[in-house]
Amino acid sequence: MHYRSAAKTHPGMKRELNEDSYVILENEGVFVVADGMGGHNAGEVASKIAIDTIAEFFHASEEDDDMTWPYKLDPTLALDANKLMVGIKFANKRIFKQSSEDAACSGMGTTVVSIIAKDGSDDLYVAHVGDSRCYCFFDGELVQVSEDHSLVNEYIKAGQITKEQAKTFPHKNVIMRALGMKDNVLVDIQKRQARAGEIYLLCSDGLSDMVPDDEMEKILASGISLEEMTKQLVDMANANGGKDNITVILVKVEP
Repeated sequence: MHYRSAAKTHPGMKRELNEDSYVILENEGVFVVADGMGGHNAGEVASKIAIDTIAEFFHASEEDDDMTWPYKLDPTLALDANKLMVGIKFANKRIFKQSSEDAACSGMGTTVVSIIAKDGSDDLYVAHVGDSRCYCFFDGELVQVSEDHSLVNEYIKAGQITKEQAKTFPHKNVIMRALGMKDNVLVDIQKRQARAGEIYLLCSDGLSDMVPDDEMEKILASGISLEEMTKQLVDMANANGGKDNITVILVKVEP
């Protein structure tokens, strides 16, 4: 398989600062979106530490096969999946350390959602922490792949509120898991078999909170270029209010 991508980020209509960050490592097949949180611009710091750390770890491990990894490998996962998992955990440790040592960064954190999919491989891994999402569009249907680590999702799973009620839930922005909250973090990772024609959508909640799934589905089904799709998704989020920063990465699977 071959993986082609496009990305776009925007501060939105209500905020001057963009605390989202993203990175695409084409050679390694790595795609990451991070949505920072914390006062005094610290969210921007956290999300940048996340993407920089992940990128640095991948580059270092590619150049030095004998380097010591900061975490043990999971023997049930492929090497690429382990690299992604370790990169995210390493980022968490760096964010937590700076948050603990720098008063200006106290309490900062970031969500992260990511894919690793190397050209020539049918195996694709999705890893995430927080409520930034991964969707998969295939055969006209958009499906959420990741599960939000949020308070509102816990209420939905417990059957205490419906998905419709969740739209007006008073604490919908409470995150249950994020990078920087603790010294260690649990990363959700799943393996998928890539299918030609699939489009994977990685996004911060500035998109998913502002654009209904069916509207995203229409744009992804339109047949326009990936670059134009990212633009239309961001434009729609802004047209619907743009209450938060918006970041989108699209990854298309091609034979």
